[in-house]
Amino acid sequence: MLLPFSGGVDALLLLIIAMILDACIGDARWLARLLPAPATLFATITARLDRRLNRIDRTDSTRRLRGALTALGLVALAILLGLALSFVARSVRFGAVLELLVLFRAVTLRLPWAVMGRTLGALEAGNLEAARDAVAPLTDRQCWSLDHHGVVRAAVEGMALRFACGMVAPAFWYALFGLAGLLGWAAIDGVARIIGHDVPRFRYFGAVARQLQRIAGFPAMLLAVLALLLAASFVPHGKALAGVRGVKAARRHPWGTMALPVAAVAGILDLALGGPRREGEMVVKEPWIGDGRARALARDLRVAMALYIVAALIMACLVMGAGVAVHYQLWT
Repeated sequence: MLLPFSGGVDALLLLIIAMILDACIGDARWLARLLPAPATLFATITARLDRRLNRIDRTDSTRRLRGALTALGLVALAILLGLALSFVARSVRFGAVLELLVLFRAVTLRLPWAVMGRTLGALEAGNLEAARDAVAPLTDRQCWSLDHHGVVRAAVEGMALRFACGMVAPAFWYALFGLAGLLGWAAIDGVARIIGHDVPRFRYFGAVARQLQRIAGFPAMLLAVLALLLAASFVPHGKALAGVRGVKAARRHPWGTMALPVAAVAGILDLALGGPRREGEMVVKEPWIGDGRARALARDLRVAMALYIVAALIMACLVMGAGVAVHYQLWT
């Protein structure tokens, strides 16, 4: 069996079903209230721990130690929870339904597409304020300060990151280690959303969280880059070769491995993403990702939507191909 920890064909079938379910109703508000995503739950816990433990009157070494214990503790808890749920799912009748439910809420497919669509509609209607509100679920930038071009860049940048972190990475770690891998990544992603930014407040408290995200995310980032580059060949105005050059140039970016899918999209669309960001009253000067246009337009967002849906279909095909391969191995 190629995937000894995950349940082989059954796990990959559940993964495909979860993708289909999320593509249909994944961004429903009632669903988020009724059953929050695992990464969101870990982000909420991390935010509370940050308020209690990351105090500015503590020394840098103390804040680094507390941040390390927070990140490692939550990831360990998530892995143990995943192992327990896997045992329950394989021990009780209809346990696969429980596993499917967890997987369904851990994979994000519809949200980036829906957010980009709402943002594009607001921009084309000339309503910048509505566009800022629409793009908010896809970015952690301070949306009130974004102009037309900034809104488009935030949407495209967020799409690349959520494709890699919300779809590819969960699928990858679930395929390898089942629910333990899935929830382990969800914890890493959720913790990094809160304290993973390299800004003064989180420079020490979030140091381990950033390292965990970069290390655990590396294989998934490469898979995401591959899917995006392949998708560029099927999208009008997509530049796959420019995407390859962008990925090569981004290897030393401060974001580390997280910059790779963003760099691929920046090259494909001939844009400059990332760059300076506002954190409260302070402007954090980060290097741009890509050497294209910073003045992104609404039409770039339309191309990004096409790129996203084709890349998502490619990932689904990869999962189905893996399922066929495992099935063939089981029967030979």
